[in-house]
Amino acid sequence: QVQLVESGGGLVQPGGSLRLSCAASGFTLDYSAIAWFRQAPGKEREGVFCITSSDLTIYYQDSVKGRFTISRDNAKNTVYLQMNSLKPEDTAVYYCATQLVGYCSGSGFLYNYWGQGTQVTVSS
Repeated sequence: QVQLVESGGGLVQPGGSLRLSCAASGFTLDYSAIAWFRQAPGKEREGVFCITSSDLTIYYQDSVKGRFTISRDNAKNTVYLQMNSLKPEDTAVYYCATQLVGYCSGSGFLYNYWGQGTQVTVSS
């Protein structure tokens, strides 16, 4: 069955970096867009970044522009979210998700497969 497993979260100081991984199984990653969402305590879930099946990347938060990048390695069935210059406001649980289609959407309601999430905490 379709499965997404995130890893790479942790505690990092402001200005630090983390690379999140989303390991996919049960479907052909080559043909699927993968999105990263995050949810901070007391806040609604928000889209962060997405990569289409043709490697087009789309960010959904202006606050991550120039700091985060998304990439995919189809041979490893994995999508990565590289996060640099992290800020306390990036603290959240980060989820990867897919609709099993090649294009991206910024609305989480359209995604029917989700990982369990990985906690990112940015604090000194």
